[in-house]
Amino acid sequence: MLSDEVRAQLAADLAEAERSRVPMTPLTDGNPNIDVVDAYEIQLINIRQRVAEGARIVGHKVGLSSKAMQDMMGVDEPDYGHLLDDMQVFEDRPIKSSNYLYPRVEVELAFILSDDLPGAGCTEEDVLAATAALAPAIELIDTRITNWQIKLCDTIADNASSAGWVLGDARVSPKDIDVSNIDAVLTNRGEFVAQGNSEAVLGNPVTAVAWLARKVESFGVRLEAGDIVLPGAFMRAIDAPPGSDFVAEFTGLGSVHLSFE
Repeated sequence: MLSDEVRAQLAADLAEAERSRVPMTPLTDGNPNIDVVDAYEIQLINIRQRVAEGARIVGHKVGLSSKAMQDMMGVDEPDYGHLLDDMQVFEDRPIKSSNYLYPRVEVELAFILSDDLPGAGCTEEDVLAATAALAPAIELIDTRITNWQIKLCDTIADNASSAGWVLGDARVSPKDIDVSNIDAVLTNRGEFVAQGNSEAVLGNPVTAVAWLARKVESFGVRLEAGDIVLPGAFMRAIDAPPGSDFVAEFTGLGSVHLSFE
């Protein structure tokens, strides 16, 4: 467990790395006693600061939602981060690669909530009932840690490595699609890159959203009507060098596009 002073300094270091585009050494290297509670508190320090500066929380993302990623990190549950309105990117506006350190993309299924979710007792049925629509999405991830040399507490403190998100135009009711079995194919400049299925997300993305609702309550956070939730990636994260032009095509859900200058 770290002191409040150390947590505050590490949060400031992460914020400066994001502003300056100069990566920092892993938090875990210099602070072997850091734990998950420390990491989430560091994340929240920076989120509260950005909200104080005018940003608005519009949802959350789940990370480490596949067994492969959990095994790699040596954990048995996902992690989460916040989505802020100033992180949103758009299909029709190429983004500057220079705004990021080590950008990657992840293909995701976005949940758009129409009602608040319960906290500790949230079930998959609650999630489905509270979801207004599903949308095709790409999450832009990045790390402020040198060369992605991260351990669990590094990525949690760094807002679960989240940096942006884009939604496609389609909106589909969860009543009209099998959420646990949606195929997706990712291309870059028309060339096949990867394919995956929503089953990779804890067996069912709905399970990940319910987990998130239960998890965040312990930190005084709730998932609310209007929130966007990204429950995890269908496939591995893909590097996004300058000039990339990604399209993710989802069976029964349309597509989403993200390009880099």
